[in-house]
Amino acid sequence: MIDAGSLKKGLKIEIDGDPYIITQFEFVKPGKGQALYKCKLKNMVTGTQFDKTYRSGDKLEPARLEEVEMEYLYQDGENYCFMNTTTYDQEFLSGDQVGEAQALIKENTVCSVLLFNGRPIGLTLPIFIDLRIVKADPWVKGDTASGDTKPATLETGYELQVPPFVEEGEKIRIDTRTGQYVERVKE
Repeated sequence: MIDAGSLKKGLKIEIDGDPYIITQFEFVKPGKGQALYKCKLKNMVTGTQFDKTYRSGDKLEPARLEEVEMEYLYQDGENYCFMNTTTYDQEFLSGDQVGEAQALIKENTVCSVLLFNGRPIGLTLPIFIDLRIVKADPWVKGDTASGDTKPATLETGYELQVPPFVEEGEKIRIDTRTGQYVERVKE
């Protein structure tokens, strides 16, 4: 059990059988009476949010979450199939559960899948992913009027800005946290 005095932003707790994450936290100590812990909670499965106030001495249940390394295999309609790299069990995540990672994920990418009571609820991509550019405008040497970046489309369909010297067909490294170009990758 977690004591209300240990609450903080980012802590994951279980309420009525669902996992919640504390997105905002405020400690309030009135002139007299018990200390209050005002939290904004977000359901990690449905995404719904609500505010809840706890008093000092309240006990909370920690969420039983587990991160498992899984490899992305294929997309089947709206669902994404992942394989556990140790047990070879396959799990399906919906497009909502995969979220923004849909734009950067490709087959055979090893990701970290968040499980709640053995059920997948979320996905974390590796920090850097290497992808090939399938479309980019050619660069003319000395062309500085157009700025220091140009648009490029990756093999997953994701579009981003890259330096002008990066050419179509090259492999580049993307920072999945920001979605931006990091460097060219030598093959």
